[in-house]
Amino acid sequence: MVPGVGHLVLGRRQLGVHLLVYTLIVLGVLGWRWGRFAHAFTTTAVDQWVAALFLVASLVGAVGFSVWDVRRIARRPARPHEGKSPMRIAMRRFRANALAVASVYVILLLYLVAILAPLLAPHDPATIEHVLETRYLAPSWAHLMGTDEFGRDLLSRAIYGARISLSIGLLAMLVAKLIGTTYGAIAGYAGGWVDNVMMRAVDVVIAFPTFYLMLMLVGVFEANILVLVLILGLTAWPGTARFIRGEFLSLKEQEFIESARGIGLPPYRIILKHLIPSALSPVLVSAAFSVAGMIGAEAGLSFLGLGIRPPTPSWGNMVSAGQDALLVAWWVAFFPGALLAAVLISFSLLADGLRDALDPKALMRRYV
Repeated sequence: MVPGVGHLVLGRRQLGVHLLVYTLIVLGVLGWRWGRFAHAFTTTAVDQWVAALFLVASLVGAVGFSVWDVRRIARRPARPHEGKSPMRIAMRRFRANALAVASVYVILLLYLVAILAPLLAPHDPATIEHVLETRYLAPSWAHLMGTDEFGRDLLSRAIYGARISLSIGLLAMLVAKLIGTTYGAIAGYAGGWVDNVMMRAVDVVIAFPTFYLMLMLVGVFEANILVLVLILGLTAWPGTARFIRGEFLSLKEQEFIESARGIGLPPYRIILKHLIPSALSPVLVSAAFSVAGMIGAEAGLSFLGLGIRPPTPSWGNMVSAGQDALLVAWWVAFFPGALLAAVLISFSLLADGLRDALDPKALMRRYV
């Protein structure tokens, strides 16, 4: 019943260690913040409900998956050819990249902290009390990252700011990839005049300077999380559309696509079952780079005062608030800037690791 123990007994050490460590982290958070966890179910705050339910779901899911997977492994021993499949070879190549694996841990840890922000933050990020006594306090045990110009705890604001920056980056990437993949798939598969018309529309969108287009849209609409996600996603899809369109133009002439047409498969099934999966690997690499770009763009807009507005914390507006106090309170801008740099570097390393692991030429050499 303890997640990970069964996998360790059966020799699946890596998965067992991950499950066991994650379970210990969840139990540690529950024991450390039991009062807040119990209070979350008596309040109407949605974010506290989400954090508490996530902990419960994580623990139940870890136990359930561990029991199911251990029984599956015990019933069906590994087959000799399973270790040579392209996906397993790609996973081994990725795990061999220490920097890429470390970046995954950093990203998952930051997202876990963002989800559990109401339980982990030591102070209320918006509380302002006794400003003259608490403003610009240096990092200490009472305030690990110090305080800002209003005496607010920077660690709490950084934890809550992670929710804004990380969620906007991920959701905007999903919007951009969904629109770009769908648009490019239709253009590439249809070809002919449909492709020409659709690609000219993409050229028109690309002709606008992206950052100035975002500035214009943010100026027209009131900035909030939903607006920023839509603006970032709707200005970043053309690159994915052009890439998917090029892949489809090449793939649809391959023999396996001709065979699918020959047996009478409808176009939507050919696109969903054959073409998109064949072009998915480069899209995953592009998605990792895109998340970093989206987070950086949101931070840039917030730094300029056009993104998330104070007092709601985001890493961008926290850095902006600290730029005027660098000589007297360096920590106000340093810590959110360091977190922003860490997540951008982590996503870049993840993208590099995925690109090396999913390189089709390397996979074919290993598979053959």
